[in-house]
Amino acid sequence: MREDAEKILREAIQAVMPEQAVRRALTGREFSGKVYLVAAGKAAYRMASAALEVCPKVEDGVVITKYGHLGAPLKGLRMLEAGHPTPDENSFRAAEEALKLADQAQEGDTVLFLLSGGGSALFESPLISGEELMDITNQLLGCGADIVELNTIRKRLSAVKGGRFALRCAPAKVFSVVLSDIIGDPLDMIASGPACADRSTAADALRVAEKYHLRLSPEARQLLTVETPKEINNVQTVISGSVRELVAAASKAAESCGYTPVFLTDRLNCEAREAGRFMASILKSHEDTTENLAFLAGGETVVHLTGKGKGGRNQELALAAAPGLSGMEGAALLSVGSDGTDGPTDAAGGYVDGDTEARLLDEGLRVDELLAQNDAYHGLQKVGGLIITGPTGTNVNDLTVGLLRRE
Repeated sequence: MREDAEKILREAIQAVMPEQAVRRALTGREFSGKVYLVAAGKAAYRMASAALEVCPKVEDGVVITKYGHLGAPLKGLRMLEAGHPTPDENSFRAAEEALKLADQAQEGDTVLFLLSGGGSALFESPLISGEELMDITNQLLGCGADIVELNTIRKRLSAVKGGRFALRCAPAKVFSVVLSDIIGDPLDMIASGPACADRSTAADALRVAEKYHLRLSPEARQLLTVETPKEINNVQTVISGSVRELVAAASKAAESCGYTPVFLTDRLNCEAREAGRFMASILKSHEDTTENLAFLAGGETVVHLTGKGKGGRNQELALAAAPGLSGMEGAALLSVGSDGTDGPTDAAGGYVDGDTEARLLDEGLRVDELLAQNDAYHGLQKVGGLIITGPTGTNVNDLTVGLLRRE
């Protein structure tokens, strides 16, 4: 069953690789004037590589991605790595390089902007101190804020988010190709919308700050009251690649493995451990089925940090499902981040089955105690439940697959 789960994962991720998204968006397009390329996000390297194949007249460019996500040098492009999920000094330096390109672009030129998930942290020019920005980001990550809440705050503290990068490129045109990592594909929230008019308001930002009792300097609090750009006229955008395509591809792969796919949602958005328990309950409810079933869900869960362990939302989701599957024959669950990295770990996610909880108990480990410490990584590691893919080069949310095999 693990082989089946990993095959479904591989084929689903292959279907949403960024090269295909960029080629779909750029093939047949002609750009006048000089073309400058800025690629930012976890999929930036692969997106930039594909863009050079389709659009060889790029004058200059910069690729900004997460540590360990770069490949061989790309001709004419500067390759930069930076921090994620918390921005660091390299994030700030990388954004400055992109802003220099924006300033070079003149009327009649085009800035080819390739954006993918992770761009909020990797592509940043803060309006407050870098130290405070990092602290605010960590506060939001630690208290379980979802990606929309997180980006509603971040775009107001930045000189490149919330449409400000596009305005910096003017009067040049911006052609933006976006690989979506947010449920529902809200363009102004993907990587905090550097080239999109912002639909969120200052009132929304203040509500988020109050909800999570954020510690803010007077300067940061004042910035939350300033409205972001609401109208931008120099941008054309194509969204190409999303979690919907990931789940659809997983459905086809499951069918090819002999399972009847059952689509649950492409908008999973709740506490990771609750999602895990819910997925286990679905499998348990169908325990008496006589056919092979694959239950599929895509989206992005959240984690409230209560301990000092190691893990990520997909590992926590999988581990939380283990007690519900305990003792079941032919039942398994896999949950992974499509980018190949789950939280601050080297794992993409986790795998559990009907024997996982018993194996943990043999190691002297209890699921509830591991979850209380947010230590899913070490628990799953002990029982061979980590899924490690390395960076995949794409990023379109998470995939959870629950399997029942009866034949």
